[in-house]
Amino acid sequence: MSCEIRNLRCIFEVQLSLMPPLLCLAAAFCVGLSKSGFPGLSLVTVALMAEAFPPRISTGILLPLLIFGDLCAVRAFRQHTLWNQVGRMLPPTVVGIVAGFFLMRAVPDAAFRPFLGWMLLGTALLQATRTLFPQMGGSIPHTRLFAWTMAFWAGIATMVANAAGPIMAVYLLALALPKENLVGTSAWFFLIINIIKLPFSASLGLLHPSSVLLDLSLCPLVFAGNWLGRKFLHGIPQRHFEVLLLLSAIAAAVKMIL
Repeated sequence: MSCEIRNLRCIFEVQLSLMPPLLCLAAAFCVGLSKSGFPGLSLVTVALMAEAFPPRISTGILLPLLIFGDLCAVRAFRQHTLWNQVGRMLPPTVVGIVAGFFLMRAVPDAAFRPFLGWMLLGTALLQATRTLFPQMGGSIPHTRLFAWTMAFWAGIATMVANAAGPIMAVYLLALALPKENLVGTSAWFFLIINIIKLPFSASLGLLHPSSVLLDLSLCPLVFAGNWLGRKFLHGIPQRHFEVLLLLSAIAAAVKMIL
């Protein structure tokens, strides 16, 4: 295991004293918003945390916040869950999580920032396509191959970068689901897979008492973002909103790559 992971406690002590606190506050707030029906914000969250912490460690810090956001979303949208879709996506997603786990072990620490940037950029471009051309979803065949391909990619993206939200949104959009069903199904799906990811992240040394304490202090921001997102879910022109957010995510990804 790398020196960066072995000395995780020391890194947290230094980072907590030097990092811009607004980045963490904004990231936590974006987690809540993303779980209320704005999946493009998950990419901004990844970029913000990767600026506040070393990119590999940021994925471990973000995971408990995502689980708390999933719990908020499940509580609000549980009656809209389509369990047949959750069950269809879970097996290939778990396979993707395992593949992502071995990718994280194989990628050197020095190369992880650009690697995360490429993953973020690819997912952002996929989300941009979905946002700018929503009619494309209706033409995608509803085949098992398509579902399993998207689920496998989602598993890799969620393990490596916590960035599977837009991929899942593309799949559910192809089913022409109402907005509430899309959010409710995503809520349970991501709660389950994020819990599955916990032992993988722990084995990589990415979960630590210091990071959990930080996450607990940020949970009120997640709750506030989720509450506000639910209030605005029906009123905000989501397409225009997500275009601006995606431009920010793409710019952040390019910065990480360079």
